[in-house]
Amino acid sequence: MTDPRVNRLAALLIEHSTRLQKGEHVLIEAFDVPDEMVIALIRAARSAGGHPHVALRHSRVLRALDADAAEENFRVWADCDRHRMERMDAYIGLRGSDNVSEMSGIPAEQMQRRGRLYQKPVHFEQRVNQTRWCVLRWPTPSMAQLAQSSTEAFEDFYFDVCTLDYPKMERAATQLAARMEKTDRVHIKGGETDLTFSIKGIPAVACTGSHNIPDGECFTAPVRDSVNGVVAFNTPTIYNGVTFDNVRLVFRDGKVVEATADQGGDAINAILDTDEGGRYVGEFAIGFNPFIMEPMKDILFDEKIAGSFHFTPGRAYEDADNGNRSEIHWDLVLIQRPEYGGGTIAFDDEVVRKDGEFVVADLAGLNPSELGGG
Repeated sequence: MTDPRVNRLAALLIEHSTRLQKGEHVLIEAFDVPDEMVIALIRAARSAGGHPHVALRHSRVLRALDADAAEENFRVWADCDRHRMERMDAYIGLRGSDNVSEMSGIPAEQMQRRGRLYQKPVHFEQRVNQTRWCVLRWPTPSMAQLAQSSTEAFEDFYFDVCTLDYPKMERAATQLAARMEKTDRVHIKGGETDLTFSIKGIPAVACTGSHNIPDGECFTAPVRDSVNGVVAFNTPTIYNGVTFDNVRLVFRDGKVVEATADQGGDAINAILDTDEGGRYVGEFAIGFNPFIMEPMKDILFDEKIAGSFHFTPGRAYEDADNGNRSEIHWDLVLIQRPEYGGGTIAFDDEVVRKDGEFVVADLAGLNPSELGGG
């Protein structure tokens, strides 16, 4: 018997996230995900009158493919998958993982080659820009372990997070997007962090279940050369299978001029040196999902943590574009709630969030007490 929460999530993805219409095609790409969720999505797509297509992926198999693939292998693989993506109106990526460190040990140059020859043409150029897409994690024992939770408790948490009242969040988040689009100067302070930049003239996008599940952020991008100061992130992160902790970046006129980490420090500069845009920032976003309060080394969850923001070396999104181009897009998270050291975010010298709580009336609807978590 299928868990009814699976059917509710499938309906949310088809009806709210991708808004699949009669006659449209949707690609369901599932990585280490149980058949019942894929089947639920197939049925939900057909109920909407759409045409589901499925690609089943397994992380150990992908590692074997990625580890020794020559450039010609990546190019032909990308040509085939891009051709299929060109036929799609929508895309749903279900990202389970039996081992979140499966890709560790593959040389950075090989992962960069994969990003350039496969990820960029298939996903960054075609899927992101040409389809209505949504990407989500799937709860696995590996994820529960990262969250320091039992598998059953983590599944309960997962479905609470993923099936919350996103339309209510959407109504509140439009106020934050409007504020950000009127803002020139942003000043973030707290602990070692003292960071300034401009977001003038760059669109702000409220994310409330259309592109990620779970969701709960509003993003824009800094004016490329405007970032100055220091940011000390307090949330561990995994990038290309390597764990990084306490990443600290120093900026001068938009560029990362110093990068350190307590864990993963030997690899951090190799990532930032992937290309010229790797040392500039392509995204600034504020997180406010009321059910996500603690980090779990999974960026689709961690970047939505209530009371957090993330700052992203690398590629900018087209719908909030500051012109930065890169093969990387590395979301790094700083939580500003009191138990994580506190801090403030000010727009044009007005503090709008203090210690993780919005303190201006028009944004109060995004606090956990209003959205149903906390």
